[in-house]
Amino acid sequence: MSDRMAQFEAYRQRMNDRIAEVNHLGIKRFFNLDTRAYDDGALDAKTKELLGLVASMVLRCNDCIDYHILQCVAAGWRDEELYDAFNVALIVGGSIVIPHLRHAVESLDLVRDQQK
Repeated sequence: MSDRMAQFEAYRQRMNDRIAEVNHLGIKRFFNLDTRAYDDGALDAKTKELLGLVASMVLRCNDCIDYHILQCVAAGWRDEELYDAFNVALIVGGSIVIPHLRHAVESLDLVRDQQK
């Protein structure tokens, strides 16, 4: 995996572990709710990850974009499908999403390059 993506994953894990040490009930409940939201339900987990990616792009959260790119690739989404999702985010969010579209394309490229 690229240095940027590996650093992201390492940082995310380190800080999530640190946050868990805080042992705050509300924070623990939120993290659990967030995790459970992506479980299979009326929508399958794969689809929910794609929805999370689109929402992250519209909300302009690059960390969230990286997380969901990794999850979407692991779930088996093809690049063409992800590009369609990127387009939906761009249409919904408008031109302010363009920098995050750049980030998403770069992140996907980094992950795919590592798979080669």
